[in-house]
Amino acid sequence: MDFLLDYAGFLLRAITVLAVLLVVLITLAALKGRQQSKEGELEVRSINQRLEGILEGMQAAVLDKAALKKQARQRKQQEKQDKKNPVSKPRVFVLDFNGDIRASATESLRHEVTAVLSLASKDDEVVVRLESGGGMVHSYGLAASQLARIRDAQIPLTICVDKVAASGGYMMACIGNKILSAPFAVLGSIGVVAQMPNIHRLLKKNDIDVEVLTAGEYKRTLTFLGENTEQGKNKFLEDLQTTHELFKGFVARYRSQLDMSSVATGEVWLGTDALAKQLVDEICTSDQYLVQRAQEAKVFHVSYTFKKNLQERIGLAAASAAESTAARLWQRLQQGFWH
Repeated sequence: MDFLLDYAGFLLRAITVLAVLLVVLITLAALKGRQQSKEGELEVRSINQRLEGILEGMQAAVLDKAALKKQARQRKQQEKQDKKNPVSKPRVFVLDFNGDIRASATESLRHEVTAVLSLASKDDEVVVRLESGGGMVHSYGLAASQLARIRDAQIPLTICVDKVAASGGYMMACIGNKILSAPFAVLGSIGVVAQMPNIHRLLKKNDIDVEVLTAGEYKRTLTFLGENTEQGKNKFLEDLQTTHELFKGFVARYRSQLDMSSVATGEVWLGTDALAKQLVDEICTSDQYLVQRAQEAKVFHVSYTFKKNLQERIGLAAASAAESTAARLWQRLQQGFWH
């Protein structure tokens, strides 16, 4: 009797997880369709002006009136001199990519790259502040292709990693002409992983049959409910190996200096160790780099955002909460029965 109660609870929770996942997928698909059906808005802001505003605010708080007047006179003199003798400065375009498992920020990135390429020249620079722990192969493949457009246009591309660029995130980062990393940022994970729970033996033990019908020898290699064969497992592993080889080849194309046998193990390294492995080129935070560039170039932040109405914001918040709940339930499901 206890087993039947545990089993019933197990099935109920499994069905709950699947139902929540289904709701999440339906909600996200609906919202994605709405997002793609409307136009977003491109915003360009001067980082130089923002930094100047910070400086003036600090001066106003710290300096006395005499010193403030002196600073004001010096600024006016400098502005007059710049007007009389204008100096052509290079431009730096800053983009942000915060990646989730689906690399959903790619939709904005593709518009931002298109906007920058319409104006930028080989004398300019594109800086991407990248944060991602990776996700779906095809999604990050498309995101990486957007950055490859910048390299193909022969415009210098700098990738700044303050926290993490792993797996699909590093697939994107490796495209940069230069990769900068914070000292404790996480980089690497040049590998491929996939996992799937299987409850076939449990169902079989309780005389529950699940029929998995396919047309095509490898249409379904591994299943959640059906029996997984050695042939199916071997084919699934073969596909993972093929994807891994493509991943390694992609990274090697842009960072030929890497010893692929030592870095393509699926491991991750912190910034300083990643520098020793040549996964990055310099230890430096994005703030430090942009402040430095603002002293010698005109720096602009470029972002493309889709405006969402109240219904969409509520829907996205609900989907995010449901996705988080489903992830926790799925993790517990993988661990076995609840007691």
